[in-house]
Amino acid sequence: MRIFLDANVLISVLNREYPLFPYSSRVMSLVDYPNKFRVYTSPLCLAIAFYFAEKKSGAEQAREKIYLIARKLSFTTVDENVVMSVSRNKKILDVEDGMQYYSAVGSGCDCIITEDSKDFHFSEIEVLGSRSFLENHVF
Repeated sequence: MRIFLDANVLISVLNREYPLFPYSSRVMSLVDYPNKFRVYTSPLCLAIAFYFAEKKSGAEQAREKIYLIARKLSFTTVDENVVMSVSRNKKILDVEDGMQYYSAVGSGCDCIITEDSKDFHFSEIEVLGSRSFLENHVF
């Protein structure tokens, strides 16, 4: 299964944010099961996560954290096709969420994991929170 992690899931892991951390870190750990899960994010999500990790931990520690997770994740692309798809979809209210969605779809992701599922109301693929994803697809 190909899953896409939104920025808020990465931020929860990097900053150990409770009460989400136990679930988001478990989802992140699925990178260790490449025969069952392929875990994606976008470079944009990684940049957003870095911003919040840097605010909490400082630049040096944030870079180390980003490096540790980035080497295990797969990355989607945000290119002209993604931007144009977002522009054409009138259901999309937030351009950044639209870019995440179309980059996930473009990489063949089956599911988006986010803690703001309402932001993906237009999605034609499954959108779940970390806890719901674990309950429905892992346990």
